[in-house]
Amino acid sequence: MEEEKKSQSVTKQNSLIQRYILFIIGLFIAALGVAFSTKAGLGTSPVASVPYSVSLISGLLTFGGWLNLWSVIQIGVQIALLRKKCNPVEIVIQTVLAFAYGYMTNFSCRLIDGLVVDTYPMQFLCMIISCFILGLGIWIQFKGNVAMLPGEAMNRAISTVSGWRYENIKIFFDVLYIVISAVLGLLFLGGLKGVREGSIIAAVLIGNIIKLYSRIWDRIRK
Repeated sequence: MEEEKKSQSVTKQNSLIQRYILFIIGLFIAALGVAFSTKAGLGTSPVASVPYSVSLISGLLTFGGWLNLWSVIQIGVQIALLRKKCNPVEIVIQTVLAFAYGYMTNFSCRLIDGLVVDTYPMQFLCMIISCFILGLGIWIQFKGNVAMLPGEAMNRAISTVSGWRYENIKIFFDVLYIVISAVLGLLFLGGLKGVREGSIIAAVLIGNIIKLYSRIWDRIRK
C-alpha cells in the first residue's frame, strides 16, 4: 500500500515537472511571437503594448525590462486586492515566470534582430506570423495548466473581488492598454507607435488562432 502511494506521488511529481516544462516552452514561443510583432512595427498585442510604448519613449530599460516592471505592478495590484486570500507561493511563481518572460522577450528580439522588414507587405506578413506564433505559445501554456502570468492573474483577482466576469474584465483591460499606448505615442512619439492596426488585428485574431490549434489537436488525438 505504501509503495503504491509512493509510486502515485512520484507520478504526480513527474507530471507536474512535465507540465512546467511545457508551460516554459509555451512562454518562450509567446515571447518570440511578441518579438515578431515588434519587428513588424504595426503595434504589439494589447498586453505588451504599454511596456513596449514606454520602451520606445525611454531607454532606461529594455523592452523586456519594462515588461518585468509592468508585471511587478500587476502583482502588486493582486496583493492589494486579495490581501489575506493571496497565495504567497503563487505570487512567487508568477514573479519568477514574469521575469523569465521578460528576459525571453529580450532574447527573442535579439534573435530576429537581423530580419529585414522594410515594406508594408513585409510588415503585415510579419505581424500575421507573430499572431500565429503568439497564439501557439499561449495555447501551449494552457496545455501546461500550471500557472498564470501576472496580467491574466490580475484580471482573475479583480473578477474574484468584484464578481464581474473574467472575460469582460480582460476585454476592458485590453482596450484600456490600447488607449494608454495610443495616448503615450501621441504625446511623446508624435504618432501611434506602440499600438497600431496590428494591435487591433491581434486582439481579434489570436483568440481565434488558439481555437484553431485546439481543433487541430482534437483531430490529431482522434
